[in-house]
Amino acid sequence: MENYVTIPKSSLDFLVQLKENNNKPWFDDHKSEYLIELEHIQNFADALLKELSKTDVLENTSGKKSVYRIYRDIRFSKDKTPFKHYWGGSYTRATAARRGGYYFHLEKGNSFFAGGFWGPNAADLKRIRTEFANDPETFQEILNSKSFVSNFGTLQGEQLKTKPKGYDADHPAIDLLRFKQFLVIKRFTDEEVLSPLFLELALDAFKNMRPFFDYMSEVLTTDSNGASIL
Repeated sequence: MENYVTIPKSSLDFLVQLKENNNKPWFDDHKSEYLIELEHIQNFADALLKELSKTDVLENTSGKKSVYRIYRDIRFSKDKTPFKHYWGGSYTRATAARRGGYYFHLEKGNSFFAGGFWGPNAADLKRIRTEFANDPETFQEILNSKSFVSNFGTLQGEQLKTKPKGYDADHPAIDLLRFKQFLVIKRFTDEEVLSPLFLELALDAFKNMRPFFDYMSEVLTTDSNGASIL
């Protein structure tokens, strides 16, 4: 593994300055610094993509293209600050057979790697709930596994306050049925992000998402009888 690809402290420090000076004149004056730090992040994203591609099939063609733009879309936002104060990016799993996506967020004091289903459509949500209702044990085994708990703690995401339509409030799987999003999140300290081993730690976090992704992929590519819909 290319352990020499690291995140320098300057990449996080630049974001702190940007957060304090979130305006175009300051950014324009520090554009050269920004481009240097962006290159560090793109190199890291590229190395991570290369390693992750050894165990998964991804749509992304380069780490550079996986890193999000620093410019915020402020058209529909009350917050009119023009720039993000974090480095973010994502990798999309390839083909309809592989569901889910990987996301990274790097920011001083708030770095995390995440994966899952941020906004499943109505059909996917219905199919997932049908599976939970019929067989909650298989998914609960994944959530209770040592690797899942040690990396992600618990399943996260928005939930209904009561119950989904068509299900009883005392359904044995009601805790799972309430979920509208299905997210797993692994947090990292600044010390971990800046360490020479961070690429390895990041890759390990993504690899530990695979049982969750594999389960969801199987559910979302079959009908409730287990027959393929692809």
